[in-house]
Order: sequence, then C-alpha cells, then structure tokens
Amino acid sequence: MKNIHLVTILIISTLSSFILTPDEPMAVGDIIGTYWTPKKDGKIEVFMKGNLYFGKFIWLSAPRKDLKNPSKTLRGRDVVGLEFLTGFKYADGVYKDGEIYDPENGKTYSCKMVLEQNKLRVRGYVGISLLGRTETFERTK
Repeated sequence: MKNIHLVTILIISTLSSFILTPDEPMAVGDIIGTYWTPKKDGKIEVFMKGNLYFGKFIWLSAPRKDLKNPSKTLRGRDVVGLEFLTGFKYADGVYKDGEIYDPENGKTYSCKMVLEQNKLRVRGYVGISLLGRTETFERTK
C-alpha cells in the first residue's frame, strides 16, 4: 500500500513539473510590460517592486468595482489600478511563489507565470499546480 502512495506522489510531482515550464529561459525582468487580458477586454501592467514582480489592471473596456471581494470595505474600490498579481520571484525562467486575485469571484489563488515570446501564461491553482487553470495574456505592441 505504501508503494502505491509513493508511486502516486511521484507521478503527480512529475506531471506538475511539466505544467508551465518555459520553452526557453528568459532573462530576469523580461516579463515587465503591458499585456492584453485573455478576452482582450482589458490591459494589465507587470512591474517590479523591490525584488518581486506584481501586476495591476490599467484599463478595462467596462470599468467596474471590486464587488465580489470578501472584505466588505474593499467592494467599493475600482478594479482599474488593482494589483491582482502579487509577490512573484524569478527562478529558472518561471515567476513563482506569487498569488493572483480574481475580481470575478473574489478569490485569491497561488500562482506562477511563464513568459513565452509575447505570451504570458498565468497559472492560478489551489494546493499544487496540477489543480489549476492557465490563462494567456498577450503583450501589447
């Protein structure tokens, strides 16, 4: 029985290492810039504060308030200007150990990001990266 659990853990850890790995290594800071949201109904800016990377909404086609925020005191704030990508560290082509806040549902998830040419692949997940969803943000010109 212990062998089955060990094999399962090894398979899951191997599979999770394949999710969001860069095609080719990027240089530190290459991620900085502006990107279209996946539906192209907004723009985000990725920037650096100290040694960490963050992202915020800089434009939305339909500006709105953060109505789904679990904190009642924050529900009146604008989504434009909101830092929704927070605290990412760069290592081996992956921006990791950060979080993503989804204003559509008011939830925050663990997150990692990979830049592949002009596409920023952002994976939010609960627990392990295998249990998550990837969205693609395309760099603006």
